Amino acid sequence: MASQRVLRQTVDLSGYPDLVVIYLGLRVNKIGGLRLLLSLGPQIQKSVEAKPDGLLLHENILFSLFPLHVGMRQYWRDFSSLENWTRSGLHRAWWKDFLRESAGAGFWHETYFVRGGMEAIYDDVPSPIGFLAFAPSQEAKGGIFSSRQRLHLQGEPPPPVIAEKEL
Repeated sequence: MASQRVLRQTVDLSGYPDLVVIYLGLRVNKIGGLRLLLSLGPQIQKSVEAKPDGLLLHENILFSLFPLHVGMRQYWRDFSSLENWTRSGLHRAWWKDFLRESAGAGFWHETYFVRGGMEAIYDDVPSPIGFLAFAPSQEAKGGIFSSRQRLHLQGEPPPPVIAEKEL
């Protein structure tokens, strides 16, 4: 059998100076979490198919079967595009519902910036994952309630999907 060389490639990201990569996950903690997953899946797919401004790529991921833990990886042109999408109608409605009642699911995201900086949030995640598994945790309140605040970015964040006092 003849050997074949590995096709090793890299990319030129110079055309994406403000690139943002975000990993998102939903972990089923109880049976209600499965119902939530089955209802959210089509809504998330619909929001992606709407081709939000700034979304470069969306990929679905299966983290584990037991417990069921699914997610996605998204590449965004810049943070403002991502932030605006999270406040839009297609995303806003299901995120607001989740923040009021997690229905037996845990949700998290970790965000990475090509220019440096990372931030994360973990909602009703029963065991540490990602950064939460090794970095000190703190409640996301006050000055670190929003991603923009956790990243120490200039400017006021857009109005939150749900006010901090409602949580």
